[in-house]
Amino acid sequence: MIRVMLIDDHPVVRAGLRTILDSFDDITVVAEGADGQAALDHGEDVDVMVMDIQMPGMDGITATRRLVAAAGPPVLILTTYDTEADIVAAIEAGALGYLLKDAPEQTLHDAVTATAAGRRTLSPEVAAALMERVGKPQQALSAREIEILQALATGAANRELAKSLFISEATVKTHLVHIYQKLGVENRTAAITVARERRLI
Repeated sequence: MIRVMLIDDHPVVRAGLRTILDSFDDITVVAEGADGQAALDHGEDVDVMVMDIQMPGMDGITATRRLVAAAGPPVLILTTYDTEADIVAAIEAGALGYLLKDAPEQTLHDAVTATAAGRRTLSPEVAAALMERVGKPQQALSAREIEILQALATGAANRELAKSLFISEATVKTHLVHIYQKLGVENRTAAITVARERRLI
């Protein structure tokens, strides 16, 4: 029997997932939580952590990274977010699986069992996004470049970017040059527009 903990800040979503997963003979939901900290507090008693990304308090990416570092249970991300930034961040944090919430029930079951067995599972949309990234390595933005793009989208100036990312303004400018080259643009506004069109942020 695979013991699952659900981490999602929406009680209705957790109730629905519990009903679906408990309907399978080989899975049982043993715990729930509304943020990443709950996963860290109770992770030792479960076989798979099914986790959302965006939550108040500790987000799913941070919680995943800490669970992996502490040799906790494997993580299956289950979310509505399908941007390249979220996908790359989750995989780099150590998540074994990444599914969207509109996945069929059997797909969810198969993903949980695969995650429990240490196998990677990606929804078709997520796999396609990663393949596109791998297929164009010269154009692929690094995780740091995507992080800078996200900050740019908030209107942050170079000095603010440097301070928040603990790097120098010169380093920020170097990253911006690379970002502009990869996106084929010449300024911040165009970079943000293209990044959103490509669902990078």
